[in-house]
Amino acid sequence: MLKFVGTAQAYPGKRGAELRAEDFREIADRYAVPTAEEQASRCSQCGVPYCSVHCPLHNHIPDWLRLTAEGRLREAYALSNSTSTMPEICGRICPQDRLCEGNCVIEFSGHGAVTIGSVEKFVTDTAWEEGWVEPVAVGPARGQSVGIVGAGPAGLAAAEYLREYGYEVHVYDRHDRAGGLLTYGIPGFKLEKHVVMRRIERLAQGGISFHMDFEVGRDASLDALRKRHDSLLIATGVYKPRGIQAPGVGAAGIVEALDYLTASNRKGFGDTVPAFDDGSLDARGKHVVVVGGGDTAMDCVRTAVRQGAASVKCLYRRDRANMPGSQRETANAEEEGVEFVWLSAPEAFDGDERVTGVRATRMRLGAPDASGRRAPELDPGGAFQLRADLVIKALGFEPEDLPRLFGAEELGVTRWGTLRTDGRTMMTSLDGVFAAGDIVRGASLVVWAIRDGRDVAAHMHAWMHARADAARAA
Repeated sequence: MLKFVGTAQAYPGKRGAELRAEDFREIADRYAVPTAEEQASRCSQCGVPYCSVHCPLHNHIPDWLRLTAEGRLREAYALSNSTSTMPEICGRICPQDRLCEGNCVIEFSGHGAVTIGSVEKFVTDTAWEEGWVEPVAVGPARGQSVGIVGAGPAGLAAAEYLREYGYEVHVYDRHDRAGGLLTYGIPGFKLEKHVVMRRIERLAQGGISFHMDFEVGRDASLDALRKRHDSLLIATGVYKPRGIQAPGVGAAGIVEALDYLTASNRKGFGDTVPAFDDGSLDARGKHVVVVGGGDTAMDCVRTAVRQGAASVKCLYRRDRANMPGSQRETANAEEEGVEFVWLSAPEAFDGDERVTGVRATRMRLGAPDASGRRAPELDPGGAFQLRADLVIKALGFEPEDLPRLFGAEELGVTRWGTLRTDGRTMMTSLDGVFAAGDIVRGASLVVWAIRDGRDVAAHMHAWMHARADAARAA
């Protein structure tokens, strides 16, 4: 260990920008064994590991880096897997530059952070190939069942832990495949779909029942599910897109980011997607403008490049330093030919029936807002126009009206529309109904959803265990 002085930081090599823009494969291969061990050996083995502190899962990062450096990969995987149900997924899509790697002590010293995410991906992919990934360790049957609404990362993480506790677990989801945004929101160049599907298959083999194409409020009310199970978890995520208030916003060719990404991912599965096949959600040959600066916007611009767009521009109201998306993703997009139009916002959209352009205005940064970032304000006299055949709105997501959709008006919500839960138990206003993930905290990171799934499983187990004890005592 402690080789960071003599060993330079090195990430897995990326394929050339022109080559990788031709397909939806991940842009970099994983390390070879000697390289992974060498990069892991750069860890300084801090007494207070800031990387672990800033990881939402508090993964034992220095410990499995040491095991990797020593060539003890199976032990490294076991330790990594002990705190995370999806380490190879987090290794691919976590914004390490804002979390573990961004808080690496040797990064502060100017030597470049340990490449934690790439090593995590390498270790777990090796575990799958070598057969070290074991089946779900199902606990002794308790005679109680749990219903989970939402098959995204929070729901899947909770399902695995609850199955290990010995509960019968049923997962309900509106889509035809489990995984939520892991499956339909994140493009393959960041997360190839077989990586998600093998995790879901493992859960199904562990006895977790998946009920797909199932909508609460249509196929069953929330009250009916409460009667069917001993406890419920709501882990639906947030899917309602934030809108743009501007003239012309309703024109054809102005689409929602999630509709666009879902269509692309479905085509990757080989599905028939009419809105893609008729060109509505296909960027091929079009001048594309994406509005937004988060990770979803980066997914959209890079997808448009791969679909063969004539040009791709990203319109964002703040500057690069104040954008919410990953700086690595921004750099990847620039390499692939995306043009960023910083400090700009749409004022109106041209076109009678179909969009032909975006009328935008320059912005400037004023005083910091509640998030600590400097708030954008209009820069007078900064109007300009962009040609656009396809405009993708990627301004983030808000909660759907779950009390109405679920037929459960007594389900408490906050003023932001997220579900209100008890901070100690993660239970909603309904007895035995818990909630976790983005539907509680708002749009956030996959790693936080996994953490919430882990935590809520423990709370649900404690509640059901107490109920079972009470019933036996009676």
